[in-house]
Amino acid sequence: MARIFLCIVLVYGLSLLHLAVSASIHRQNQRGNGYRDHVDVEAYLENLERRFPNLSKLYDIGHSVQGRRLLVLQISSNVTQRQLLKPAFKYVANMHGNEAVGRELMLNLASYLLVNYRTDPRVKALVDNTDIHLMPSMNPDGFAVSREGDCDSLSGRYNANGVDLNRNFPEQFSSPDEALTPEPETSAVMKWLSREPNFVLSANFHGGALVANYPFDSSSQAFQSGFYSASPDDKIFTSLAKTYASVHPTMPLGHQCQGTDHFPNGITNGAHWYNVKGGMQDYSYLHSNTFAITLEVSCCKYPQANKLDSYWNANKESMLSLIEKTHSGVRGTITSSATGAPIAGASVHVYNIDHEIRSSDWGEYWRLLTAGPHILTFSAPGYIKTTIYVVVTANEPLTKHISLDPKA
Repeated sequence: MARIFLCIVLVYGLSLLHLAVSASIHRQNQRGNGYRDHVDVEAYLENLERRFPNLSKLYDIGHSVQGRRLLVLQISSNVTQRQLLKPAFKYVANMHGNEAVGRELMLNLASYLLVNYRTDPRVKALVDNTDIHLMPSMNPDGFAVSREGDCDSLSGRYNANGVDLNRNFPEQFSSPDEALTPEPETSAVMKWLSREPNFVLSANFHGGALVANYPFDSSSQAFQSGFYSASPDDKIFTSLAKTYASVHPTMPLGHQCQGTDHFPNGITNGAHWYNVKGGMQDYSYLHSNTFAITLEVSCCKYPQANKLDSYWNANKESMLSLIEKTHSGVRGTITSSATGAPIAGASVHVYNIDHEIRSSDWGEYWRLLTAGPHILTFSAPGYIKTTIYVVVTANEPLTKHISLDPKA
């Protein structure tokens, strides 16, 4: 009887422990009493870094006009050590200060990944195999003057200098005399994008609509909207947008917000919706190795805080699924056949796609591609070109290590 009693006590104790752990995880996923200001966000991220020192690292990429840190939480196994061929992914939110849902989604996602790392195989695989960077706010100054419950106004949209940050990047279709002076927040992101290794995939959260938007945002048709401006990688961008939209409960329905917008399958080419000159997603694609899309996740730009749980539940699966897409296409290293040394800055070109990516300082490359056959050519100054034929699958990346012969 004593043994039976001890077993009952042990089982009961374990049950209480499980409930306590579950309650702790639940508390980690809560947002307190509502939206958090910049001081609270910084304290929250610092606390996560203290609790999970091997999985998270807090840093900033610069400061806003008013001196607020542009904070990023990096999440990865062995976060302090760079791992060969581990691709980098980033989410950026709150670029328009009054579009606030993405800001809280980033905080909740950070907690979710860290708290569930040891118990959820999917989360563990993501963190083990991906270098994830989360920026809750690119425009903390704008957020500071925004108003909860304001669905439609422009109050807080711009930075403290009154500039729309999503119109402030160098524009592919502008003439040199139209060049804008980058704001501090814009310059910080441009420098961030240029660091080694480049991000493979990225998404930027906005509000005021419900759609996954992909490049190009701008077109050669000046300010004319309704013109489909396809990038060279239109197929993979369409696929990435569908990845996010398809598992969202309402985004694929296409017409969920008041107004005339209608988005088949919950996705749109940016310029076909409306023309945006100087946008971040086009700049990312054209000036780095980063494939970037834009996610509009709420009809109301700054909804009441009591709606935040519903936004988290609607977007969690989509956010995880998009991160997983970092592991698609072809990846590998490019080295010299003579010395075995990595070749930095080597070019990777895909037949019939007029967009090259470059290898990292460690000779790594990641080339996102849709499933199917592709012809890839690898080249570098002083080396003989090498061309290979590959068949990409939808479920996992294809690894191809390339050795280039020096020219005689």
